[in-house]
Amino acid sequence: MVSEYTQDGTVDLKGKPVLKSKTGAWKACSLIVVYEIFERMAYYGISSNLILYLTTKLHQGTVTSSNNVTNWAGIIWLTPILGAYVADAHLGRYWTFVIASFIYLSGMCLLTLSVSLPSLKPPECYEKDVTRCKEASTLQLAVFYGALYILAVGTGGTKPNISTIGADQFDDFDPKEKAQKLSFFNWWFSSITIGTLFAICALVYIQDNVGWTLGYGLPTIGLAIAIIIFLAGTPFYRHKILSGSPFTKMAKVIVASVRKWKVPLPRDSKELYELDLEEYAKEGTFRIKPTPTLRFLNKACVITGSSTSSSKWILCSVTQVEETKQMLRMIPILVATFLPSTIFAQINTLFVKQGTTLDRGIGKFNVPPASLIAFACLSFLITVVLYDRFFVKIMQRLTKNPRGITLLQRMGTGIIIHIVNIIVAALIERYRLSVAKQHGLVENGGQVPLSIFILAPQFTLMGIANAFLEVATIEFFYDQAPESMKSLGTSYSLTSSGIGYFLSTVILSTVSHVTQKHGHKGWILNNLNASHLDYYYMFLAILNILNFIFFMIVTKFYVYRAEVSDSLKVLEAELEEKMTSVPKQASPSD
Repeated sequence: MVSEYTQDGTVDLKGKPVLKSKTGAWKACSLIVVYEIFERMAYYGISSNLILYLTTKLHQGTVTSSNNVTNWAGIIWLTPILGAYVADAHLGRYWTFVIASFIYLSGMCLLTLSVSLPSLKPPECYEKDVTRCKEASTLQLAVFYGALYILAVGTGGTKPNISTIGADQFDDFDPKEKAQKLSFFNWWFSSITIGTLFAICALVYIQDNVGWTLGYGLPTIGLAIAIIIFLAGTPFYRHKILSGSPFTKMAKVIVASVRKWKVPLPRDSKELYELDLEEYAKEGTFRIKPTPTLRFLNKACVITGSSTSSSKWILCSVTQVEETKQMLRMIPILVATFLPSTIFAQINTLFVKQGTTLDRGIGKFNVPPASLIAFACLSFLITVVLYDRFFVKIMQRLTKNPRGITLLQRMGTGIIIHIVNIIVAALIERYRLSVAKQHGLVENGGQVPLSIFILAPQFTLMGIANAFLEVATIEFFYDQAPESMKSLGTSYSLTSSGIGYFLSTVILSTVSHVTQKHGHKGWILNNLNASHLDYYYMFLAILNILNFIFFMIVTKFYVYRAEVSDSLKVLEAELEEKMTSVPKQASPSD
């Protein structure tokens, strides 16, 4: 008999079991997606054009403004670790998200105020070299960056929880909902691209041609509307039960293993300590069998004379040890995603700065440089839809895998496309520099007589690469995290971007400094026509080729976690039956 309640342990806000028919699935996800559309509009409405505000309004140089953007973006992507901890250990995903969203909104309001009041901005300046203009005062910088970093704290609580809340709406024990969950992240990213497109087309144009007050005010209003929409959907949401701090759980395993490092492991894994079966009879709790990987940690569940079940820092259950292993096994994969994120960091910084040096005119209309990100969004959207609708179905026939290809294979494909992308960007930049030299525009930094759309290929490839890498990364870390640590798992994927942005800052600053030694001009200057971004892009390509080799090595030894239900096996069996039934139907009857 099929249960009318969810079987994955999800409950309502009062902790009561929830009906499948009235909660969750796409019914609840549709409201969550609407929130994320508006939130992406707010985030990209700020980040896409931020480098131009820093240069044209706050009068910062190329390297300084680029680094300030990537530093801020790095914090944006790193604070989710804190948000994931609070959600998993204390408040739950829903309440962590709600509180953080209001912090986010307050940061947006202050930011709008800072770009609106004349007293919070330095006077207008029309020098080509903005570093000659009057700098922003300490107070002006404090208000502007204070708003940005309040916003960052807010996103720290929203980013790791909103997509996790969305994925939680599908019951892993229901094959139909499990099938929907396999496509969830594809459609999630496809939908939120709408908000991103609006930001980089409409909002960026408004910022460049109408004013920053309206350009920042509209996404602030949009975010307020999004929060109201999310709250309206509260009766339809499913919630995971709090399971305690994931960091404390992992620390107990590591400490117990170290304290018993001299204790030999038993040959029979049944001799390891585990909770009674009754403890795992509750919905939402799952028992995991011992695995041979990271065997040293198994010492945490070896029963000794000094260890008792009441001493959690000496003796841990097999399931707790395996949960820790799952989080640790993913770290090498996480490290391998850092460098591809440094390439993605260029889309809001150097790629946009390149656009300012080119002819942006289409008749009487001037294309805002940041609007070229629309090419990345459109290629991302098209690729994800084609991937989910066609590529997966083709690969299912070849691999018998419900996902088409594994998540790690999808990530590897994305990394390769990122490498191709940065090489293409280097070749385009080399061509741009050659035209600037032909027209004597190197020293004066004048506009290069080339259409801004020569940059379209590098933006387009960026979107295709992210359709493989970004979607697979967040799904991989969510899917592979233990049930009690899903928010932390999701924060892994966001941490990847954060560290990638910080790496971009370090690499850019180091390359800028080193290449200007001994009287050399340097690769990255305020005058891009006298710079060598082509060399810099090729340097990033070499780093990412080495990183891809590292990725191939760590994926070779990665062990996927065991599924908590047999839903995936059911889907595999249905797929196998579907594949084998085709030739039978085609063959003549006996």
